[in-house]
Amino acid sequence: MLVLNEVETRAALPWGDLIEALRAMFRDGCEMPVRHHHDVAVPGEDAATLLLMPAWQPGSYIGVKMVSVFPGNSGRDLPAIHGSYLLSSGKTGELLAIIDGAELTARRTAAASALASDYLAAKEASRMLMVGAGRLSLNLIEAHASVRPLSEVTIWARDIRKAEATATQLDLAGITVSVSTDLEAAARQADIISCATLSSQPLIHGEWLKDGAHLDLVGAFKPSMRESDDRAVERATLFVDTRDGALSEGGDLVQPLRAGLIAASSVRADLAELTGGRHPGRTQAGEITLFKSVGAALEDLAGAILAFERSLQI
Repeated sequence: MLVLNEVETRAALPWGDLIEALRAMFRDGCEMPVRHHHDVAVPGEDAATLLLMPAWQPGSYIGVKMVSVFPGNSGRDLPAIHGSYLLSSGKTGELLAIIDGAELTARRTAAASALASDYLAAKEASRMLMVGAGRLSLNLIEAHASVRPLSEVTIWARDIRKAEATATQLDLAGITVSVSTDLEAAARQADIISCATLSSQPLIHGEWLKDGAHLDLVGAFKPSMRESDDRAVERATLFVDTRDGALSEGGDLVQPLRAGLIAASSVRADLAELTGGRHPGRTQAGEITLFKSVGAALEDLAGAILAFERSLQI
């Protein structure tokens, strides 16, 4: 049985290969039951979340991920996300691999956003704003840079020290990295805005979005959480990773949906429809696009299969 730690998992999931693995999995599909989503009380802190996410390809592979999200870890200088992925044979049930779940989650999440940007962000997009400086921020910047010609990246976070620390870890050829304390000014200039926070209040305002901007919303995975305001949702053409997930769990869409500002039909396409050619993605240069992801088990399965098969070849 193969066991991949964090470093080995990262090495087995290069951005180009991972994005293409997700493109194929969204296009071709797999069996993906509704994931388990449980609140876990943490005395004296915000509640944690336990996620169980199964998926399989009949006769090929079976996978299940167990992930915990502990918001209070930010005060302990620990990652908010921990988890493991179990990959088994779809023919015999034999356990094939245990893969670092946090690294798999971070990379497949960023790869899904980059896959969406490949359809939705302007081809010439060069300025990116990263909102948040947690574990996902580095992955999101690198993943977006693999599909768009980024030359400038600005990082904003509530704690400027974390933003500065993230900036020092980036070393991307041809890309200038800076830190901003003025979120509005940075957002108004950005071609791509990627948000990966645990915010319960809107951070990005629709009035700040310039024509042609692409808004990538990765955090706010509960209905009570939010990274964008109503105006952003009203101005943008809406896309999601999966309709069932984003319209039931993602607060950025759930809240305006409940308020009657949008309808379920306002979502133009999900990643399956984009990768399958049933929607072209961005259709106008000045169009503002919004992609809301909450994660899907098929993304983990695609990444786990890639990591397992690449590791066997090394």
